[in-house]
Amino acid sequence: MLDHFGVYSGDGFRLELPFQTAETSQTPEESEPLVVISTDPEPTPTPTPTPEPEEPLHAVLLPRTALSDGTAQEQLEAAGGNAAVFDMKADDGSLGYVSQLELAAQGQSTASGETLNEAIQNLNTQEGMYTVARVSCFRDNTVPYHVPELGVKTNRNYNWRDNGDYRWLSPTSAAARQYATDVCLELAGLGFDEILLCNSGYPVDGYLQSIRTGEAYDPAQFQSVVTAFYDQVSQALSAAYPDVKLSIATTGAVVANGSDSTSGQSLSGMAENAQRLWVELGDVTQESALNALSGAGYADPAAALVPISAQAGGAGESWAILP
Repeated sequence: MLDHFGVYSGDGFRLELPFQTAETSQTPEESEPLVVISTDPEPTPTPTPTPEPEEPLHAVLLPRTALSDGTAQEQLEAAGGNAAVFDMKADDGSLGYVSQLELAAQGQSTASGETLNEAIQNLNTQEGMYTVARVSCFRDNTVPYHVPELGVKTNRNYNWRDNGDYRWLSPTSAAARQYATDVCLELAGLGFDEILLCNSGYPVDGYLQSIRTGEAYDPAQFQSVVTAFYDQVSQALSAAYPDVKLSIATTGAVVANGSDSTSGQSLSGMAENAQRLWVELGDVTQESALNALSGAGYADPAAALVPISAQAGGAGESWAILP
């Protein structure tokens, strides 16, 4: 039956079956390489998400009693705010919490109460509660009294006092700067969402001519000292509590002019370290302040600027009610 499939050639007899083709009769070495054509579509690049605009900050100063009496949310809503500010290191030097710092004990500035810190932590973990700790960095009427070597001095070597009869810690003092930094760290550890530095430069009100000049009070060094302090606080918070915002209170004149030779504050030094600037605008318009913040490098000046006022502002803009 296979005779009609037989083929005689010069090499002799062989079978050539009908399903054999020239391609299948080739040896593997003679076969053409297999080419695989992919039909998978090229991946579509994932677009970079556009950051959502930050909600305007409506900050209201609440009394320290609201830290533990359960009324914080009620008081905040009644004032139309969404951020509760607490004076955690007041201008008089007193602390609104129980501190573990040696200088707080020496200066007799710490609060008391076995459950106070726990109550503060509970408040700060309450859903929907955004809290800001106000820190009067160098205006401090308590610690310089008990530790006088840390104070700004008069020509007669007394503690200098400002127009409000308050003493000041010297920004030039490394110990004073470290104390303010450590207070910020303790407050961040208690769960505050934002730290607001107030009175964070050299004094500007009072009889400044009576301050003893020299190494501890050298106007030529004011800006570098104050900016270094902002760097110190910013780096300390970023290392230990990266989610906590750092804000600095200043004036419209500093923002508009770029610096203040009396306080040592500079817009560039603040912009390098603070996520927000809380500003007493004075005669400076909000538009001018926004332009200045944009020029200083803030990508979203409207979110970075918090005008300080005696009354609530508009719903679509940030504002803070502070004394």
